[in-house]
Amino acid sequence: MNSNLISTIGRVLMATIFVFSGIGKIMAPAATIGYIASSGLPLAPLGFAIALAVELGGGLALAFGFKTRIVAAVLAAFSIVTALAFHNNIADQNQLINLLKNFAMAGGLLQLVAFSTAKAKA
Repeated sequence: MNSNLISTIGRVLMATIFVFSGIGKIMAPAATIGYIASSGLPLAPLGFAIALAVELGGGLALAFGFKTRIVAAVLAAFSIVTALAFHNNIADQNQLINLLKNFAMAGGLLQLVAFSTAKAKA
């Protein structure tokens, strides 16, 4: 199979969770802002706006191969920060799984940072 095709499929698969999460935030902004505030983070509306931009904007950029390395680095950092901020109760099995999922996503994204050569075609 063509390595460019494999790279594209990989980017789209990595991007899917971010795009869907961003759409979920658009559909329920008050709930998302409440969740951010309940975690103890300040400026929940600003956090909502940043999360929406990173998830939806970054997810779409990654899927289309736009600035792949930069976008993947931002999404990796976002995944780690959100894991630590929202999934830090590792005594709860679901929270532990989400923490590890975010770390695994960050690992995959860092692979894109290190090895991506895909360029979006106009």
